Amino acid sequence: MAQPKYARVLLKISGEALADQSGYGISEQSIDNLVCQLKEVVALGVQVGIVVGGGNIWRGRQSDVMDKVTCDHMGMLATVINALALQSHLEMAGVPAMVQSAVKIEQVAETLVVKKAIKHLQNGCIVIFAGGTGSPFFTTDTAAALRAAEIKADCMLCAKASDGIYDSDPVLNTNAVRFDRISYMEVINRNLQAMDVTAISICKENHIPVLVFGKHDKHGIINAVTGEKVGTIIE
Repeated sequence: MAQPKYARVLLKISGEALADQSGYGISEQSIDNLVCQLKEVVALGVQVGIVVGGGNIWRGRQSDVMDKVTCDHMGMLATVINALALQSHLEMAGVPAMVQSAVKIEQVAETLVVKKAIKHLQNGCIVIFAGGTGSPFFTTDTAAALRAAEIKADCMLCAKASDGIYDSDPVLNTNAVRFDRISYMEVINRNLQAMDVTAISICKENHIPVLVFGKHDKHGIINAVTGEKVGTIIE
């Protein structure tokens, strides 16, 4: 069995990773494919925190009428729905999981307490961080970077639509070149949009490497955790 490269990771997945090909709603098959990988990762002894987006349910930019704060609050609640769905499937697969929410919703999720989250991780429980940062105007990428810093993750894993970071949009430019490694500052200075600037800055300041890989890779998470060559590393 392959040995893990990292002892503790923070995995950022988009809401679309839980959806079907339309990118909307919740697909049981998509979640089960994710759970299969996570179960294998936990079996390696890796401690796993997860931040999940909510774009499969709601995106703030969908509305030109409602104010930004309301839209962002709706997005935070969408991440709670996704987190609960993922928790349920993990538990059905025999993997202990706990949802902690930055937005207080005590009837359905534990309120975020970092020390309790770390204790859960140490006990072999996957912690799913919901509710974004708990404040509007911040992306779930920023929430993921913040949680990675708080739990002292060895690496932040980002499962994206693209299989890494390119020098230009590979959809628009067939000659786009993918980076194997790139610095935090180069990502910011070249405006490569792999993550938002706030998230990159948090990882830079806390010396957390970021591994960006394709969310459609059925073994992407396992390969990332075990140090296989996959995606792009920001460090």
